[in-house]
Amino acid sequence: MNFFSMLANDPVVMFSFGGLAIVLAICAYYVYYFIKHIQEDKK
Repeated sequence: MNFFSMLANDPVVMFSFGGLAIVLAICAYYVYYFIKHIQEDKK
């Protein structure tokens, strides 16, 4: 349990998870954007 409490209190880990969340959000947006435009082009 000490390992997980260390991870939860480490600011570097928090910034890493925050950066990963931002990157994944951008990737999800681009997937949505391209799928939306591909479906519009087929019409």
